[in-house]
Amino acid sequence: MISQDTIDTLSKAEVGARQLFIDGTQMDAQGGASLPVISPIDGRSFASIADGGAADIDRAVVSARKAFEKGSWSRATPAFRKKVLTKFAELVEKHAPELAVLGVRDNGTEINMAYKAEPLSAAGTIRYYAEAIDKVYGEIAPTADNVLGLIHKEPLGVVGVIVPWNFPLMIGAWKIAPALAAGNAIVVKPPEIASLTLLRLAELAAEAGLPEGVFNVVTGSGSVAGEALGLHMDVDAIAFTGSGPVGRRLLEYSARSNLKRVFLELGGKSPNIVFANAPDLKQAAVVSANGIFRNSGQVCVAGSRLLVQASIYDSFMDELLKATTKLKVGDPLDLSSDIGAVSSAEQLTKNLGFVAKAEEEGARLVTGGERILTETGGSYMAPTIFDNVTEEMQLAREEVFGPVLGVLRFETEEEAVRLANATVYGLASAVWTSNLSTAHRMVRAINAGVVHVNTYGGADITVPLGGFKQSGFGRDKSLHAIEKYTDLKTAWIALG
Repeated sequence: MISQDTIDTLSKAEVGARQLFIDGTQMDAQGGASLPVISPIDGRSFASIADGGAADIDRAVVSARKAFEKGSWSRATPAFRKKVLTKFAELVEKHAPELAVLGVRDNGTEINMAYKAEPLSAAGTIRYYAEAIDKVYGEIAPTADNVLGLIHKEPLGVVGVIVPWNFPLMIGAWKIAPALAAGNAIVVKPPEIASLTLLRLAELAAEAGLPEGVFNVVTGSGSVAGEALGLHMDVDAIAFTGSGPVGRRLLEYSARSNLKRVFLELGGKSPNIVFANAPDLKQAAVVSANGIFRNSGQVCVAGSRLLVQASIYDSFMDELLKATTKLKVGDPLDLSSDIGAVSSAEQLTKNLGFVAKAEEEGARLVTGGERILTETGGSYMAPTIFDNVTEEMQLAREEVFGPVLGVLRFETEEEAVRLANATVYGLASAVWTSNLSTAHRMVRAINAGVVHVNTYGGADITVPLGGFKQSGFGRDKSLHAIEKYTDLKTAWIALG
């Protein structure tokens, strides 16, 4: 575990101006422009990143294509790639305290969560795919005796990776690790407000022995660098986690360019359903509070819609309020804080806009709903609960991506299913019940890529994550993720 003394020391480190990472080398953006890095902890700039543009994306893609065609990585044996990626994972783990603190300064996630969910999770993901890649086999088709049908699995080529700001290392690793393990070269476009850890990750990849040009990072705005990556004619696939509107633009860019494959993990409005026969209502309340308020609600699978059976509604709300008021919002670099900062002043303003709209539509504010700790200069928001929420309200339909929970009541299992599915999203969900039959029926009935039972969160790298409906398509995590970054080639051989 990381100590407070270590955190305090690392938080004072100078970061300075960070450059792009292309072809194994740090370099300025061609236009020489940069962007300030504003910490949501105190609202102050503590570093800068290069403001890369289309020319920089092109440099990175050219470098990646050259590295891929050279074959020092793409045609290397799986055993060799395994060795390098294993060393890469070890270096990420070794530098975990540095990476965790750097990330917290950048995006405000509470350090207790960041340490485990960012560098340690990324290291585990890289190690998982390192261990997996030499166990991925091709196939032999069932043919006549005079024919040999072989199905080869080959890397795609150049993969563009566009990562969100809430967990850039964790989510980045879900895409970077299987893409690299399969033999691809990558160009990563980090989020403007959380780029620092991915730049450091590229340096550690080079130190581990990844050939030049295989791992490139271009920082800059999504509207410029991200668009250039999506439109580039020599990018074979885009792996993206983020908002629905951006996901739609990436599909358009694919159609306007080379029909590159696009894999999307988009928004969620995940239902967390508590039945009266839940095995432990107090525990369900504690986990439900954490399931929406951790990382200030900035979690793609956050349980932002709480559905509670009417017969226990009042008592459960009491337990939920108790669990919520125990959570301490504060400096994310303080180990005693349960919740850190909202990622940016802009995001905080959006969150408060959802609060105002919920009140306008008739929902009842139970707790929170306001900016707090204003004296710090940072972006902090109190955990917020609304009840008397109905399915027509904005709070029940749209993703807030902040610490705002809407609570709805239901009478029957059938009503719970209807409410759970009354959204355009389908990313995650949860069911709390001690009835095994109910649990199985709900797992089948809920339209979501993940259904938790008697828990919320915690699904590890061994199982896939992805959405139904407008939550996107393509799966991160598990062995299935490798499928996104490989192509199938048939060899049909006449034996004579």
